[in-house]
Amino acid sequence: MIGLLQRVSRAAVIVDGRTIAKIERGLLVLVGVEKDDTQRTAERLAERLLDYRVFADGEQRMNLGLRDAGGGLLLVPQFTLAADTRKGLRASFAAAADPALGRRLFDELVRHASQLHQPVETGEFGADMQVSLVNDGPVTFWLQIGP
Repeated sequence: MIGLLQRVSRAAVIVDGRTIAKIERGLLVLVGVEKDDTQRTAERLAERLLDYRVFADGEQRMNLGLRDAGGGLLLVPQFTLAADTRKGLRASFAAAADPALGRRLFDELVRHASQLHQPVETGEFGADMQVSLVNDGPVTFWLQIGP
């Protein structure tokens, strides 16, 4: 499972002209699900996202996770993160989970993260979404959790 984590001042998701999710200070995470991922993979990614140290402490060092620093978590499904782009001019999605598995594990990620932290907002699985953000720093990390 892949999480492209971005520390944000604010972020929002719009579907069909309507804002369906938004956060102020916190983390926007684009989430890709791979075919070998499991429920445990989703749980481990949720825990890692909440504790990954990307927020400044009193000495301005990135020593605080989201649970320590507070703020929102916005999870947005994005299957293109599972693309293999190593050769050619078109991505291969052979490693990506099928839509049913992707939705189930994305929902599991949301469920587990919501049990551990609030607020948690989400994009809409399978929708054409417009995602806006103000990346704070900028700070962006690629987290990948294997099964």
